[in-house]
Amino acid sequence: MYLEYFGLKELPFNITPDPRFLFFSAQHREAFDHLLYGIENRKGFIELTGEVGSGKTTLCRAVLANLSKKIHTALVLNPTVSGTQLLRAILNDFGLHVVGRDRLSHIEQLNAFLLGQMKEGNNVAVIIDEAQDLTPEVMEQVRLLSNLETDQHKLMQIVLAGQPELRKRLDRPELRQLKQRIMVRCNLQPLTEEETGQYIGHRLKVAGAKPQVGLDHEAVKLVYSYAKGIPRVINSVCDRVMMAGYVAGKLMIGAPEVRKALADMEAVE
Repeated sequence: MYLEYFGLKELPFNITPDPRFLFFSAQHREAFDHLLYGIENRKGFIELTGEVGSGKTTLCRAVLANLSKKIHTALVLNPTVSGTQLLRAILNDFGLHVVGRDRLSHIEQLNAFLLGQMKEGNNVAVIIDEAQDLTPEVMEQVRLLSNLETDQHKLMQIVLAGQPELRKRLDRPELRQLKQRIMVRCNLQPLTEEETGQYIGHRLKVAGAKPQVGLDHEAVKLVYSYAKGIPRVINSVCDRVMMAGYVAGKLMIGAPEVRKALADMEAVE
């Protein structure tokens, strides 16, 4: 509704994990670089944690988009599955026709695929999102996948991305073997107030906003106070803020429009 008024090509504050909109704060850049390093250098297990809405999924999609074509990838978005279902999901995402119905058949097929990729000079990576929801049984299955290796290389790199609860899960005694195999760890913290302003400006720019469009300092301050630096919450607030700015006939949006947006959100809640 407000796209034409602000000169936008698309909505700037959608909550879908579009890597084009990824804002590289210092910590997001560091996590991005660590994930690329861990995958490209065959480090085996890699852990990425962060609060709900901190940008983990968007970051993972950006990593996938930036990997070499010599790296074959699979993305598991639904971790509430059995060990066998997880294997089937991985095989399917690699574009393989799943053979057999039991776990052993799936592992043999996966191992053959990984060895074939190794012979061709390729690497393989699997990202498991919302990994804090994996059951202990599936966690153990994931650990066993790390046994698929040669004397020199890990055949498959596995990124476990999840909420802070994932770290607590991995601290359990029964999962110590899995924790010990994690070679790269990254943790996303909320954005600072300054980064929140930069984040908002970045998304507006990607969406094609006119140069004079934005939120002033006081507006950003209010958004930060409400969202606490969580990107997903910032998006939800700013979508309402843009509408309030449109109704008020403003291009540079101020505190009154943010207060109006927050009041509307609280009324809905």
